[in-house]
Amino acid sequence: MQLIGMLDSPYVRRTAISLRMLGLPFEHHPLSVFRDFDTFHKVNPLVKAPTLVCDDGSVLVDSTLIIDYAETLAGRSLMPSEPDARRQALQLTGRALVVCEKAVQQFYELNRAPNLQDAAWLQRVQGQLRDACALLNEASAAVPTDRWLCGHTPSQADISVGVAWTFTQIVAAKIVSARDYPAFAGFAARAERLPDFTALPPT
Repeated sequence: MQLIGMLDSPYVRRTAISLRMLGLPFEHHPLSVFRDFDTFHKVNPLVKAPTLVCDDGSVLVDSTLIIDYAETLAGRSLMPSEPDARRQALQLTGRALVVCEKAVQQFYELNRAPNLQDAAWLQRVQGQLRDACALLNEASAAVPTDRWLCGHTPSQADISVGVAWTFTQIVAAKIVSARDYPAFAGFAARAERLPDFTALPPT
Protein backbone atom coordinates (compact mmCIF):
# COMPACT_ATOMS: atom_id res chain seq x y z
CA MET A 1 0.00 0.00 0.00
CA GLN A 2 1.04 3.57 -0.59
CA LEU A 3 0.01 6.47 1.61
CA ILE A 4 0.14 9.78 -0.21
CA GLY A 5 0.32 13.12 1.60
CA MET A 6 2.42 15.28 3.89
CA LEU A 7 2.73 14.40 7.56
CA ASP A 8 2.18 18.04 8.51
CA SER A 9 -1.46 17.29 7.68
CA PRO A 10 -3.17 15.90 10.80
CA TYR A 11 -5.35 13.71 8.60
CA VAL A 12 -2.38 12.13 6.85
CA ARG A 13 -0.51 11.73 10.11
CA ARG A 14 -3.38 10.10 12.03
CA THR A 15 -3.74 7.69 9.13
CA ALA A 16 -0.03 6.87 9.04
CA ILE A 17 0.15 6.34 12.81
CA SER A 18 -2.95 4.15 12.67
CA LEU A 19 -1.49 1.99 9.88
CA ARG A 20 1.69 1.58 11.90
CA MET A 21 -0.19 0.73 15.10
CA LEU A 22 -2.16 -1.87 13.17
CA GLY A 23 1.07 -3.42 11.94
CA LEU A 24 0.29 -2.81 8.27
CA PRO A 25 3.29 -2.11 6.04
CA PHE A 26 3.01 0.85 3.69
CA GLU A 27 5.11 3.18 1.59
CA HIS A 28 4.77 6.85 2.41
CA HIS A 29 5.02 9.34 -0.42
CA PRO A 30 5.06 12.90 0.99
CA LEU A 31 3.39 14.72 -1.89
CA SER A 32 1.98 18.18 -1.26
CA VAL A 33 -1.45 19.08 -2.64
CA PHE A 34 0.08 22.49 -3.44
CA ARG A 35 3.71 22.06 -4.51
CA ASP A 36 3.20 18.63 -6.09
CA PHE A 37 -0.28 19.14 -7.51
CA ASP A 38 0.42 17.70 -10.97
CA THR A 39 2.21 14.64 -9.58
CA PHE A 40 -0.52 14.09 -7.00
CA HIS A 41 -3.17 14.47 -9.72
CA LYS A 42 -1.63 11.56 -11.64
CA VAL A 43 -2.02 9.34 -8.57
CA ASN A 44 -5.48 10.61 -7.63
CA PRO A 45 -7.39 13.14 -9.77
CA LEU A 46 -9.16 14.30 -6.60
CA VAL A 47 -5.80 15.53 -5.20
CA LYS A 48 -6.98 14.87 -1.67
CA ALA A 49 -4.70 14.00 1.24
CA PRO A 50 -4.53 11.44 2.58
CA THR A 51 -4.83 9.16 -0.41
CA LEU A 52 -4.29 5.42 0.00
CA VAL A 53 -3.31 3.41 -3.05
CA CYS A 54 -4.22 -0.18 -2.26
CA ASP A 55 -2.24 -3.19 -3.43
CA ASP A 56 -4.71 -3.78 -6.28
CA GLY A 57 -4.44 -0.15 -7.41
CA SER A 58 -7.72 0.99 -5.87
CA VAL A 59 -7.60 4.50 -4.45
CA LEU A 60 -9.20 5.52 -1.15
CA VAL A 61 -9.55 8.99 0.36
CA ASP A 62 -10.51 10.45 3.75
CA SER A 63 -8.58 9.48 6.86
CA THR A 64 -11.52 7.92 8.67
CA LEU A 65 -12.47 5.75 5.69
CA ILE A 66 -8.87 4.68 5.09
CA ILE A 67 -8.48 3.74 8.76
CA ASP A 68 -11.73 1.75 8.58
CA TYR A 69 -10.36 -0.22 5.62
CA ALA A 70 -7.02 -0.70 7.36
CA GLU A 71 -8.74 -2.15 10.41
CA THR A 72 -10.55 -4.60 8.14
CA LEU A 73 -7.22 -5.71 6.68
CA ALA A 74 -5.64 -6.01 10.11
CA GLY A 75 -8.59 -7.90 11.56
CA ARG A 76 -8.74 -5.66 14.59
CA SER A 77 -9.86 -2.18 15.52
CA LEU A 78 -8.17 0.75 17.18
CA MET A 79 -11.53 1.55 18.76
CA PRO A 80 -12.71 -0.06 22.01
CA SER A 81 -15.31 -2.79 21.60
CA GLU A 82 -17.20 -2.17 24.85
CA PRO A 83 -20.14 0.16 24.04
CA ASP A 84 -19.51 2.87 26.65
CA ALA A 85 -15.79 3.05 25.93
CA ARG A 86 -16.45 3.03 22.20
CA ARG A 87 -18.94 5.88 22.52
CA GLN A 88 -16.38 7.86 24.51
CA ALA A 89 -13.68 7.15 21.92
CA LEU A 90 -15.96 8.26 19.10
CA GLN A 91 -16.84 11.44 20.99
CA LEU A 92 -13.20 12.32 21.66
CA THR A 93 -12.09 11.44 18.14
CA GLY A 94 -14.85 13.65 16.75
CA ARG A 95 -13.75 16.55 18.93
CA ALA A 96 -10.15 16.06 17.84
CA LEU A 97 -11.23 16.18 14.20
CA VAL A 98 -13.10 19.42 14.89
CA VAL A 99 -9.87 20.87 16.32
CA CYS A 100 -8.07 19.89 13.12
CA GLU A 101 -10.81 21.24 10.87
CA LYS A 102 -11.10 24.60 12.63
CA ALA A 103 -7.32 25.00 12.85
CA VAL A 104 -7.14 24.47 9.08
CA GLN A 105 -9.99 26.90 8.42
CA GLN A 106 -8.50 29.70 10.50
CA PHE A 107 -5.07 29.12 8.95
CA TYR A 108 -6.39 29.51 5.41
CA GLU A 109 -8.55 32.50 6.33
CA LEU A 110 -5.55 34.29 7.84
CA ASN A 111 -3.55 33.58 4.70
CA ARG A 112 -6.07 35.34 2.46
CA ALA A 113 -5.37 38.92 1.48
CA PRO A 114 -6.38 41.16 4.42
CA ASN A 115 -9.10 42.86 2.39
CA LEU A 116 -10.66 39.47 1.62
CA GLN A 117 -10.71 38.12 5.16
CA ASP A 118 -14.08 37.71 6.86
CA ALA A 119 -13.58 38.89 10.44
CA ALA A 120 -16.90 37.52 11.66
CA TRP A 121 -16.23 34.11 10.13
CA LEU A 122 -12.71 34.04 11.56
CA GLN A 123 -13.98 34.91 15.04
CA ARG A 124 -16.56 32.14 14.83
CA VAL A 125 -14.04 29.53 13.64
CA GLN A 126 -11.50 30.49 16.30
CA GLY A 127 -14.23 30.30 18.94
CA GLN A 128 -15.11 26.78 17.80
CA LEU A 129 -11.43 25.86 17.90
CA ARG A 130 -11.04 27.13 21.45
CA ASP A 131 -14.24 25.40 22.60
CA ALA A 132 -13.12 22.07 21.13
CA CYS A 133 -9.72 22.45 22.79
CA ALA A 134 -11.40 23.22 26.11
CA LEU A 135 -13.44 20.01 25.90
CA LEU A 136 -10.33 17.97 25.12
CA ASN A 137 -8.43 19.72 27.89
CA GLU A 138 -11.14 18.65 30.33
CA ALA A 139 -11.05 15.07 29.06
CA SER A 140 -7.25 14.96 29.18
CA ALA A 141 -7.20 16.25 32.75
CA ALA A 142 -9.32 13.29 33.86
CA VAL A 143 -6.90 10.65 32.51
CA PRO A 144 -4.66 8.92 35.11
CA THR A 145 -1.01 8.68 34.11
CA ASP A 146 -1.23 4.88 33.94
CA ARG A 147 -4.16 4.89 31.49
CA TRP A 148 -5.10 6.29 28.12
CA LEU A 149 -8.27 8.13 27.19
CA CYS A 150 -10.48 5.07 26.87
CA GLY A 151 -8.57 2.27 28.53
CA HIS A 152 -5.19 0.77 29.28
CA THR A 153 -3.92 0.86 25.69
CA PRO A 154 -3.89 3.69 23.14
CA SER A 155 -6.94 3.85 20.88
CA GLN A 156 -7.91 5.93 17.89
CA ALA A 157 -9.02 8.62 20.33
CA ASP A 158 -5.47 8.91 21.67
CA ILE A 159 -4.00 9.03 18.16
CA SER A 160 -6.42 11.71 17.00
CA VAL A 161 -6.22 13.84 20.14
CA GLY A 162 -2.43 13.74 20.20
CA VAL A 163 -2.12 14.58 16.51
CA ALA A 164 -4.72 17.36 16.80
CA TRP A 165 -2.84 19.25 19.52
CA THR A 166 0.49 18.98 17.73
CA PHE A 167 -1.13 20.33 14.58
CA THR A 168 -2.57 23.34 16.39
CA GLN A 169 0.93 24.26 17.49
CA ILE A 170 2.04 24.28 13.86
CA VAL A 171 -0.76 26.45 12.45
CA ALA A 172 -2.64 28.03 15.37
CA ALA A 173 -0.25 28.43 18.31
CA LYS A 174 -1.25 32.08 18.71
CA ILE A 175 -4.88 31.04 19.10
CA VAL A 176 -4.48 28.01 21.39
CA SER A 177 -1.51 27.77 23.72
CA ALA A 178 -0.32 25.22 26.24
CA ARG A 179 -0.81 27.86 28.92
CA ASP A 180 -4.56 27.86 28.25
CA TYR A 181 -4.93 24.10 27.71
CA PRO A 182 -2.21 22.48 29.85
CA ALA A 183 -3.82 19.05 30.22
CA PHE A 184 -4.47 18.76 26.47
CA ALA A 185 -0.89 19.82 25.74
CA GLY A 186 0.51 17.47 28.38
CA PHE A 187 -1.50 14.52 27.10
CA ALA A 188 -0.34 15.18 23.53
CA ALA A 189 3.28 15.32 24.71
CA ARG A 190 2.80 11.92 26.30
CA ALA A 191 1.29 10.51 23.10
CA GLU A 192 4.09 12.01 21.02
CA ARG A 193 6.57 9.89 22.99
CA LEU A 194 5.01 6.67 21.71
CA PRO A 195 7.21 4.92 19.11
CA ASP A 196 4.47 5.04 16.47
CA PHE A 197 4.32 8.84 16.86
CA THR A 198 8.08 9.45 16.97
CA ALA A 199 8.51 7.36 13.81
CA LEU A 200 6.18 9.72 11.95
CA PRO A 201 6.99 13.33 12.91
CA PRO A 202 4.80 16.12 11.50
CA THR A 203 7.30 17.33 8.89
